[in-house]
Amino acid sequence: MKRRDFVRNTAAASITFSALPLVGLASRAKTYKTALIGSGWWGMNILRYAIAAGTSKVVALCDVDSNQLKGALEEVNKLCNDKPKSYKDYRELLEKEKPEIVIVATPDHWHPLITIAAVKAGAHVYVEKPIGHTIGEGIAMVKAARETGKVVQVGLHRHISPHNISGMEFLKAGKAGKIGMVRSFVHYGFRDSSPVSDTKVPEGLDWDMWCGPAPLVPYNPLIHPKGFRQFLDFANGQAGDWGVHWFDQILWWTEENYPKSVHSTGGRAVKADNTTAPDHQIITFEFESFTATWEHRLFAANPSEKHNIGVYFYGTEGVFHMGWKDGWTFYPNSKNKEIIHVDHGLHDPDGQNIPELWADFMKAIEKGTMPVADIQQGHYATNMSLLGMLSHKLGRSVEWDGKSDKIINDTEANKLLKRAYRDPWSYPA
Repeated sequence: MKRRDFVRNTAAASITFSALPLVGLASRAKTYKTALIGSGWWGMNILRYAIAAGTSKVVALCDVDSNQLKGALEEVNKLCNDKPKSYKDYRELLEKEKPEIVIVATPDHWHPLITIAAVKAGAHVYVEKPIGHTIGEGIAMVKAARETGKVVQVGLHRHISPHNISGMEFLKAGKAGKIGMVRSFVHYGFRDSSPVSDTKVPEGLDWDMWCGPAPLVPYNPLIHPKGFRQFLDFANGQAGDWGVHWFDQILWWTEENYPKSVHSTGGRAVKADNTTAPDHQIITFEFESFTATWEHRLFAANPSEKHNIGVYFYGTEGVFHMGWKDGWTFYPNSKNKEIIHVDHGLHDPDGQNIPELWADFMKAIEKGTMPVADIQQGHYATNMSLLGMLSHKLGRSVEWDGKSDKIINDTEANKLLKRAYRDPWSYPA
């Protein structure tokens, strides 16, 4: 196929795929009692599309920060006539409102308890990635979803992005040849590295509840709002944030669900602020049939590189780059063949495909099918990031048995598959 024909056909397919789910949703009569837990930036991104799809009656919003909650309520009141109630405690919301759909968009360390409580209360769940802070939590989330029969969609919207779909078709068709190595990465350069002092908890924020099952640390404005992912008490750094999207792409391509061994190097060479996550990191994943790596740095974006985010698949026919806002590109080994490029089909703001992922979520609920980013898949993708961070904490490699979700012959490492919860919270079984 000539390059221009491939691009034309792929673009047409992307437009069709992107538009049809929204048309279908708008024509449906049934609406679902929907609640948002975590009303910040990304939670509202999701809720806006849920409202626009016409399948949700927003019954409640929950947030431990009344400052965020106030703004979210005001926006919802402008978007629709639902007049949702506000809550600070998700348990009270689940008991009183009995939602049919719950969107979980809290910081990472809260995802497991809220998701499990929601499915046990009878709700389908759309939970943001990564699904949790430790591997044991993911096991419990999969178990709860299967036992209740509820749909749990993970916010891996790149799994349904038009250019990602066409790119996977290209790879799976063998057009890049046999692939022996995969490199995933994100390099967004230097961020302010100045220390910030702990301060008094802002009025309207329940900091004890925000910390929840994690350690109760002094409030610091670098943590909340938005900065929590660089603090290891609440998240797992760049690998646990950006990495999960790209690990999902790797697992989508391969027939293997998990690596057999993981090794991480890196640390804090440049950053001098209050954050605790590595400012640079390289993780090597050995699979049965290929090797994958992850790398990030929070300094030196290096504009000389052609791409600063994504996954390179290195094959016998050439190099394939699966990107984000730069779509995907195939660089053939042969000088006689043209470079193939397909643009993205993302939505503003924030370069996402939430409408398509939400449409798939609704289809799974109504038809009883598996969503494209099911909780099991989210568990596998999240595990890659968590195993990388676990190796980083230990300072050595680990051998992983993905069938049993255990590290082989390593008692010390297996202890890190879980962590102690702060009273009165109990680690999920």
